[in-house]
Amino acid sequence: MPQATWDDFARLDIRVGTILKVQPFPEARKPAYQLWIDFGPIGIKSSSAQITRLYHPETLIGRQVIAVVNFPPKQIAHFKSECLVLGVMAENQEVILLQPDRPVANGLRIG
Repeated sequence: MPQATWDDFARLDIRVGTILKVQPFPEARKPAYQLWIDFGPIGIKSSSAQITRLYHPETLIGRQVIAVVNFPPKQIAHFKSECLVLGVMAENQEVILLQPDRPVANGLRIG
């Protein structure tokens, strides 16, 4: 990977949000869920997340996650994904969600 600068990092708007709603997304090419995430002052944003191997919908509701919220929206099938939920890519291609280690206010910036 090329070396990034502080300016590169500063252009990303990375925030904490709480998952409000989860739906299966059978139209996605790879198994995914549709998520609706509350980012406090910037509102609720949708995301398509390929996290079906380790997470079930009922365990995701109320979970805080970290996401990039200033990428352009991406159309995936009939769904508009407005943010990128961040996770660690494990050796077996399972995604482990990043989250704060204690509850914080929705919308707080990572930096």
